[in-house]
Amino acid sequence: FSCRIAVGALIAIFAGLLFIFCIFPIIYRYSYSIQRNLLFLNFVSVPVDYKNPSRLNLLGARNFYITTNDSVTIGIWSLLPRLLLHNTANGPATDVEFDEWLGRGDTIFLYMHGNSGNRGASHRVELYKVLQQNNFHVIAFDYRSYGDSSPVEATEEGVVSDTKAVYKWLKEKAKDSKIFFWGHSLGTGISSHALDDLESEGESITGLVLECPFNNMKDEIRAYPLSKVYRILPWFDYFFTDAMYENGLQFETDKHLSKVKTPILILHAEDDVVVPFKLGLKV
Repeated sequence: FSCRIAVGALIAIFAGLLFIFCIFPIIYRYSYSIQRNLLFLNFVSVPVDYKNPSRLNLLGARNFYITTNDSVTIGIWSLLPRLLLHNTANGPATDVEFDEWLGRGDTIFLYMHGNSGNRGASHRVELYKVLQQNNFHVIAFDYRSYGDSSPVEATEEGVVSDTKAVYKWLKEKAKDSKIFFWGHSLGTGISSHALDDLESEGESITGLVLECPFNNMKDEIRAYPLSKVYRILPWFDYFFTDAMYENGLQFETDKHLSKVKTPILILHAEDDVVVPFKLGLKV
């Protein structure tokens, strides 16, 4: 009896190792859907009342939507700077008033969040509040497939296109107000790519803030803690990093930033385990 248990345990261990080191890499290599979902993690989200940001204790905030040229609906929050909050003390302001205030000269931050969650995630809301209290406008939005934006398949080109669409809407409203990009984690790759595209189109952004950036997706995958078990395999790049690059999931921040002229500020914790500090140094 004990012999049968031992044999069964060995078979289970062998089957598990076979799946982890052989079967899963093959599935990952040839499944664009798995690659995309594990990168964007847009299925990981806490429900939020997008139409009522005040329920998250966000003052002077409005919810609205724009539609991109490829018919994607983007959900957006616009937050007033601290010195304008008195305008909403007796009730919500109109969309026209919000648009007018964007063009009065106050500095504006356009925020690009990282993977998983939505624009209402708690750590993102806390950043909005800090920027708001320092008298900045904040524009926060969800890319396609995130939050209440259109449930369209997320791709690098798609989320970058969404970012550019929001920027162009904002520029029209902001007039001569200064616009800064703020990207966090995966949002650093998105904002850098969008900035490169926009500069090539003749646009000028005041500055770029990168919070916890990585230099490119290949190095981020190699450095990611959960990939450690696979890095010992000689075929690691073929099954993982090369597969994502072939499907256009590259986020080459180092390549994009080498071409831009916009001033850049990098913020990175030395003990970051998700996006290692060494990758921020490579940017």
